[in-house]
Amino acid sequence: MIDEADDRPRLTPKGARTRARIVEEAAALIHQRGVAGTTLEDVKVAAEVSGSQLYHYFPDKNELVQAVIDYQAGAIVERNKHALESANGVEVWRKMVIAAARRTQAKGGCQLGSLGGQLAESDPEARALIAAGFDRWIATISDGLGSLHAEGRLPPNIDPDDLATTLIATLQGGLLLAQVQRDIRPFETAVNTLLALAVQP
Repeated sequence: MIDEADDRPRLTPKGARTRARIVEEAAALIHQRGVAGTTLEDVKVAAEVSGSQLYHYFPDKNELVQAVIDYQAGAIVERNKHALESANGVEVWRKMVIAAARRTQAKGGCQLGSLGGQLAESDPEARALIAAGFDRWIATISDGLGSLHAEGRLPPNIDPDDLATTLIATLQGGLLLAQVQRDIRPFETAVNTLLALAVQP
């Protein structure tokens, strides 16, 4: 299948920056207000663009939401990759995810997972993009756990792919509890307990 976006003219550097600003502002608004609670007019004002500029890059809201999904998944993957590639990467990663939850008190939940909760049952294209984003996230964590496995710091019966999936499931459940309780302790407890059980010092 040919991507329709391939037929569009290439963006100038200025155009690429404008498009990126629109997506970033839309991502922030959607995380704060939800997809249904964010209008194109809201995005236009936040990004400080005209209506014609907005519709030039995103003819409808669905295309903008898809761009936001891709943006959120990419940002998450890059943050996780950077943390896990550090010295003592798992500990850096643990501190990163807990600090992020503390900073926001988990309001809005996970930037990617919250989109799944809103769109998975109503928008098949969005659901597929979110699923692909989670696949990328899990693969990134699995790659980071590979060195621990090679060093014998994971129990021999634990596969890095399986542990990565379990970590993401733990993050999502912990963030949901933290979001509704307005208390990050369930999230912090879940992450710390799983890593203590799975990773040898």
